[in-house]
Amino acid sequence: MNARTTLLAPVTFAILAACSSMSAYSGAPAMAKDGVLVNPAGMTLYTFDKDPADATKSMCNGPCATNWPPLAADKGATASGDWKPVSRDDGSMQWAYKGKPVYLWIKDQKPGDRSGDGVNGVWRLAKP
Repeated sequence: MNARTTLLAPVTFAILAACSSMSAYSGAPAMAKDGVLVNPAGMTLYTFDKDPADATKSMCNGPCATNWPPLAADKGATASGDWKPVSRDDGSMQWAYKGKPVYLWIKDQKPGDRSGDGVNGVWRLAKP
């Protein structure tokens, strides 16, 4: 081994290790952290009581979705495990966990904030 190979080996190993840990996460649009679901940026996710238990469409649209942005799904997204894409009035898609669409709360400013729990008696922390 030459000096260049010796220096690159740890870097290559670190990159491969990161890629393999990412593959364990693939397919899920969010993860559990501290007892709640969070998006990849660590922002808390919520459910809306007006969405039925096995929703095929979100009930939070227009001004509601301005305050409660949906966890967006790509048009070609497919169900995986407890996650499935559901339609929105504007034609876009959003993720639902165990049949309930999930949303962010505009007033949460940083990862770990949970200020949307209980708002108007209809917003709940999304829990795994």
